[in-house]
Amino acid sequence: MLDHYLFGEVERISPEAPVPVVRVQRERHLLGGAGNVAKNVASLGGRPVLLGVCGDDDAGRAVGALLENEGIEAGLVADKARATTIKTRIIARGQQVVRVDREIKEPLDRERRELLIRAIGSHLSGVGAVIVSDYGKGVVSAPVMDAIRELAAAAANPPLVIVDPKTYQYDLYHGAGLLTPNLKEAAECSGLQVSGKTQIIKAGHAIFKKLRPKHLLITLGAEGIALFESPGKITRIPTVARNVFDVTGAGDTVIATLALGLAGGLTLLEACIAANAAAGIVVGRVGAASVSLEELRAAIAHGPTPELETWLDEN
Repeated sequence: MLDHYLFGEVERISPEAPVPVVRVQRERHLLGGAGNVAKNVASLGGRPVLLGVCGDDDAGRAVGALLENEGIEAGLVADKARATTIKTRIIARGQQVVRVDREIKEPLDRERRELLIRAIGSHLSGVGAVIVSDYGKGVVSAPVMDAIRELAAAAANPPLVIVDPKTYQYDLYHGAGLLTPNLKEAAECSGLQVSGKTQIIKAGHAIFKKLRPKHLLITLGAEGIALFESPGKITRIPTVARNVFDVTGAGDTVIATLALGLAGGLTLLEACIAANAAAGIVVGRVGAASVSLEELRAAIAHGPTPELETWLDEN
């Protein structure tokens, strides 16, 4: 996925329609989607391998060039029938004016799917964690998830499979090692309204019953993170107060920090505290940003200590 930014100034309203006219002054291309997850892992000192599908087009080649510039190893399957997803954001005076998406959401054909599965199998040996970053573009499917589960389980040292869901097909993620929905996704998955502590706990229990993940983490936006180490062990980690400029990619930073922390030997709670701190840094930046290990260390060492809340099911 390619993130495309156009920066400019609004000088007048269009005579053609009641919309601002943006005079573009500069543009920028960044890694988006799973590419941004990989960039976050790399910026924190990890060694990511990015596997996925791109179109055989200029945008796909731009993604490849960005990955090469970042020193990220990639095994991307080129699909001539699929355009690379491009998300164009137009920004003026520090505010996003509009976003334009160019994408194809159709499922992969069998040939491309098998190529992707083979790539996953050839790169799984020795990894500490597998991140499934699903953006609902037709790449993550039942055969792909089945293959990931089987290949991970068969590894000499089975890696934790961490899933960031972005689809209505939540059954795909059954048995994940760690599932990381946001509030909206938790509501969709559980079939419950989710607002407030009691409803979040109920939704979490419903997700455990439905999908049986080993662990569950629900991101709560401004309220932080609700970590379900098990259905009966729940901790809320509050957000560190910061100026929020752009939430683009904050979820990518969370899952990248989680994966790297867990692969490096942190406990789940420690990894979540680190991920929460990392997200607090990137929301103060424009675009799908990343955080360095030095910045994260400084934020944890010198920032306020989060006041953890133990949540109990009162029903």
